[in-house]
Amino acid sequence: MYVRLVAFALALLSVVACTPQTTSAPPPTSRGTSVAAAPVNGVVSAGRWRAVLIAGDNNSPAFDNGVRSLREKLMARGVRDIAVYSSDAVRAAPVQLASTANVAAALRAGGGDACFVFVTSHGEERGFFLRPDRRLFDPGSLDRVLNAGCGTLPTVVVVSACHSGTFMTPDMRKPNRVILTAAATDRTSFGCGTGDQYTYYDQCLLQQFDGVATWRELAVATRSCVEGLERRMGMRPPSQPQMFVGAQVAGLRLPLP
Repeated sequence: MYVRLVAFALALLSVVACTPQTTSAPPPTSRGTSVAAAPVNGVVSAGRWRAVLIAGDNNSPAFDNGVRSLREKLMARGVRDIAVYSSDAVRAAPVQLASTANVAAALRAGGGDACFVFVTSHGEERGFFLRPDRRLFDPGSLDRVLNAGCGTLPTVVVVSACHSGTFMTPDMRKPNRVILTAAATDRTSFGCGTGDQYTYYDQCLLQQFDGVATWRELAVATRSCVEGLERRMGMRPPSQPQMFVGAQVAGLRLPLP
């Protein structure tokens, strides 16, 4: 009985921690010009990837930890064009603050032959949360800035947040995109407490990153890892991570030197 009570308490804390307490209107966005297409299947050299890594909140160390560890893995593979955004105003330097304007500008910036976007934060069914200006970044806004900055280039988007399946909209599901989310639209994710090193999804993504070849394989392996972790920890209901792999990027590989 004690073990079950502890598991229930952990689950309750995780659900609360992964949902933003304050939200406001969706962020402003702007339209951009289309980016010329690049080869969309197989290998894109590490030096031609552009990565934007975003820790959207600072009330748990898990978000910045996830971004920091993923940056290290990308750098070890030879990716050098990496923009990092934190919500910790004190410790953010030398990285930039994850405000709505900064995040939108980074995603619109363009460059490289492939795009990788990783967001880890709280979330709700309207989008993921950005603590610096207490706003939600919604699926429509994300689609528009990706269109402007990445266009038809191979584009991988990971949204690690509660209810992040909301980003699986028809507009987001383009043939040149891979989309991974930590939860279904109507589900919370876990591991966002003040004592967590990583969220459950980020932990599994990092664990599986070096053992797979393609983004599709990473999505499948991460989902399986999360399902096993949630079962062991007694978390209910399960988060049900989601994945979408566009037809043009079915065999797209992780960055290679």
